Amino acid sequence: MILALVELIGGLVVLGWSADRFVLGSASTARHLGLPALLIGMVIIGFGTSAPELVVSAFASSGGNPEIALGNAYGSNIANIGLVLGIAAIVSPIFVHRGAVTVEIPMLFGVLALAAWQYRDYTLSRPEAALLLAAFAAFIGWSFWHAMRTKGEHLAIDAEQELAEAGLSKSASVAWMLVGLVLLVASSYYLVEGAKVVARQLGLSDLVIGLTVIAVGTSLPELASAVAAARRSEHDLIIGNIVGSCLFNALGVVGLAGVIHPASVDPAILTRDLPALAVLTIALALVAYRFRRDRHINRIQGLLLLVGFVTYTVYVLVTSL
Repeated sequence: MILALVELIGGLVVLGWSADRFVLGSASTARHLGLPALLIGMVIIGFGTSAPELVVSAFASSGGNPEIALGNAYGSNIANIGLVLGIAAIVSPIFVHRGAVTVEIPMLFGVLALAAWQYRDYTLSRPEAALLLAAFAAFIGWSFWHAMRTKGEHLAIDAEQELAEAGLSKSASVAWMLVGLVLLVASSYYLVEGAKVVARQLGLSDLVIGLTVIAVGTSLPELASAVAAARRSEHDLIIGNIVGSCLFNALGVVGLAGVIHPASVDPAILTRDLPALAVLTIALALVAYRFRRDRHINRIQGLLLLVGFVTYTVYVLVTSL
């Protein structure tokens, strides 16, 4: 049990640090290779914060524990909206430009509806998972096209500024990319192995350990990014990254996990976890689309989101022990 706790906690710590190094190294390497700043900002930096969820879920599924992968994906989405957005709003009230997520939030509702439909027989088959990956590829393509037509300039400027501040040479960029990748993979493996042992010792299911401990741990990069953006008043970046990460998890992470290993879906996902995620998504939509001039997520609303996340997490743990 002690060794498993060391693997779990150590894996979480190294995972967060290595993900940051991997994203920075990859983005800087891409810059040295002459790739467009827009591509770097959207794909490498924007979606790179979801690398922990992707690698952890891949290890969990390949090890025959797909419920850890499902719990990680949906738990991370709940953490993104409740924990990450809540804390970011407490740090600094977030102004939501109505056009920033006009399409992405309806997409998120569509993905939730698709998940509920796919899980109607309490399974996720490989063809269903492949459909999620196809939808994810389409989302990536649409995001890049949309960014080129609208806010691409801002994303490119943000990427250039972040990489210029890092000031990494080409050799240092490659080194950090490789070190980050190796540690990301290794920490993900030990995190999953430690989590499985701890879950069995505490009598928790794979789903619950994925929804709680692992989900919070893999959401740390998003939390760090959101808090930093809140301090710089980069409000669109916060909302865009959170919604984009949620779509990445629900489509890319779940899709990859299901292709690797078809999953039996716990009924609690349909009756507890997807409804909780839907409620938080509705709360986000009400803020984003309301017609008042003052479309802020203020500190009180951020606190309410955080309380909602804590309440959900405590409920899951208490009812599972």
